[in-house]
Amino acid sequence: MTASPRPPRLFGDDFAARPQDAYNELRAAGPVAWAEIAEDVYALVVTSHRAAIRLLNDTATYSKDSRRWAALNNGRVPPDSPVLALMAFRPSLLYADGQRHERLRIALEQCLARVDVHMLRETTQMHANWLIDRIAPRGHGDLMVDFADTLPLLIFADILGCPTQLAGRMVTACQGIISAGAAAAQAAEDFAGILFELIQTRKQQPGADFTSWMLAHPARLTDEEMVHQLFCFVGAGTIPTAAWIASGLRLLLEDDTYAGDLAGGTVTVRRAMEKVLWTRSPMANFSAHFARHATMLHGVPIPEGEPVLISHAATGTDPALPRGLGYDNRSHLAWSAGPHRCPADGQASVIAQTAIETILDRLWDVDLTEPDVPNRPGPFHQCPVSLNVTFRKQPADLFTATASAGGTT
Repeated sequence: MTASPRPPRLFGDDFAARPQDAYNELRAAGPVAWAEIAEDVYALVVTSHRAAIRLLNDTATYSKDSRRWAALNNGRVPPDSPVLALMAFRPSLLYADGQRHERLRIALEQCLARVDVHMLRETTQMHANWLIDRIAPRGHGDLMVDFADTLPLLIFADILGCPTQLAGRMVTACQGIISAGAAAAQAAEDFAGILFELIQTRKQQPGADFTSWMLAHPARLTDEEMVHQLFCFVGAGTIPTAAWIASGLRLLLEDDTYAGDLAGGTVTVRRAMEKVLWTRSPMANFSAHFARHATMLHGVPIPEGEPVLISHAATGTDPALPRGLGYDNRSHLAWSAGPHRCPADGQASVIAQTAIETILDRLWDVDLTEPDVPNRPGPFHQCPVSLNVTFRKQPADLFTATASAGGTT
């Protein structure tokens, strides 16, 4: 690493409370600059929208294969570092290049296309109502913990065809992966074990579900590839979606412009959701790449084998972007770009929009009780640590509680 002695930290309490301070410091150092992403772990971080676009589309120069990570190979990354849960190599499309990536990507996209959007909306409403029923009589709740964290996991358990006895364990493991401590690595291993159990179950009892479709796909994925494809699919589909739901609700409830327009029916939830993708990207700093050889990016030296992260958070608020771009414009990088752009943006949008609309429809006179809360710690996700609200109490029998197919009761 050729960084200055004290690069900005993209983790810890200060970063969680004031992330823009760190991004401003990175921008002052150039379009790409060094940051500490965990204790004694360093990476180059791209804050320039233009530089990020160039990198994400330059597969000849940059690889996604984290086995190229020089510091990890040389023993300079602590073995219990929390970043390894998402940056250490796994045989999934997230870490693949070229023909192998194309094979895995096609299998994922073709199986994803079989997910019925209307059924997805109904499933989201069912689980959302079940979660709301649990807090409606109280008149208060934490919409991060009580709602946004759990809802996408329940939905994905259904999409995967996850039996009831595995669904609760899956929820616990997935939530543990975003832990700021060493527990993240253990949670990742637990989750992989749960997925292996699911795969063996669906081999014996195939159904109309994503896991069964992947097993039957002509790509003929191995068990190891299946585990890590599903790991990537669930991880990328649930944790950022939870953050998107929470940040969307937060914007709609705390921003006077949006709150007033929403009450008057003059603004759509969808437009507020798009603003979130620009200003509070659920993926904060991710999309790790590794230069195949020493190179330059917008005038900045990029050493071979060092991780280069895209700051999806900072590129969305890049001061160099044209003025008046408008939040209806979807050229943000919240979904990344290039060959590794998220393939499930449509499905994530259905889940997030349905979730937010269901909350606004079911809970009346909602007010934030803590508008200024920090993010969760860690470099990868931008998500409020809590979303405490009050609302008008509802009698327990006002709505018929919907039984959760996720089995987490």
